[in-house]
Amino acid sequence: MSAVNDTKSNSAVLLLTGIPGLEDIHLWISIPFCLMYVISIVGNSVILFIIKTDPSLHEPMYIFLSMLAITDLGLSVTTMPTILGIFLFKSREISLEACFAQLFFIHSLSYIESSVLLLMAFDRFVAICNPLRYTSILTLPKIAKMGLVCVLRAVALIFPLLFLLKRFQYCRANVLSHSYCVHQEVMKLACSDITVNSIYGLSIALLTVGLDSLLICLSYIMILRAVRSITSNLESLRALNTCVAHLSAVLLFYTPMLGLPVIHRFGNSSSHSLQIFLGYVYLLVPPLMNPIVYSVKSKHLRVRIIKVFFK
Repeated sequence: MSAVNDTKSNSAVLLLTGIPGLEDIHLWISIPFCLMYVISIVGNSVILFIIKTDPSLHEPMYIFLSMLAITDLGLSVTTMPTILGIFLFKSREISLEACFAQLFFIHSLSYIESSVLLLMAFDRFVAICNPLRYTSILTLPKIAKMGLVCVLRAVALIFPLLFLLKRFQYCRANVLSHSYCVHQEVMKLACSDITVNSIYGLSIALLTVGLDSLLICLSYIMILRAVRSITSNLESLRALNTCVAHLSAVLLFYTPMLGLPVIHRFGNSSSHSLQIFLGYVYLLVPPLMNPIVYSVKSKHLRVRIIKVFFK
């Protein structure tokens, strides 16, 4: 493999990697990835269509769910083309500029999804702990402002990464270990000191994912305290049941997302397979599973979907 020249060039080419050691069956591996892509796109699109067309679903919980679906669609569209390009057509090359663009959208959308999950936890907290003021606290204008803040926060934090990466000269081997571009990998190709990038990347991860996950935990501690004060066991179970779908989405998203940066920075050669596996889980499983989980757990949403497909 040729390395990227020791010059700061926008025409430099990087090589993406599929699943090492399984190159001979990449075409077969592409089948489940194609199915995941189709299910993710169709599932999240159906969720958005149902919520948009049914006025009874124009409630805070479902509006936040539509935000989650939009983010999941963005992640699928951003990552799957390069993944399928490798498995279907053995197309491994990606320009440095295209890699930076993909990196920007992957990290921005990931941080937006983290923020949306936090908003959904706040929604459950208000619904259970302060139900009488639920509609007055979570009005449509306030929800729109919350969504805008989530987007602006993610873009403002990720945008400097592009300038930090562009200032480097890339002279190391130009092979990435994933089928897509992420900051942790691209910065390691630079022949300059990457201390600033490493510190900044870890800092924004702690300020976004770390802070969001902590606030979500605090929300559920307060929810559990409120549920324990409910005298009726049936009502307590009903209140907790409304949180099951969100808790599933939180676990699907945060488990690989928190594990992947740790392995990137501190893992050894023996953890490479786990790194690749978590990399795929981190970006592909939440967009696939979120619409399924919410369709199963939300009776109102499930009934509307059945009516649409089986009129």
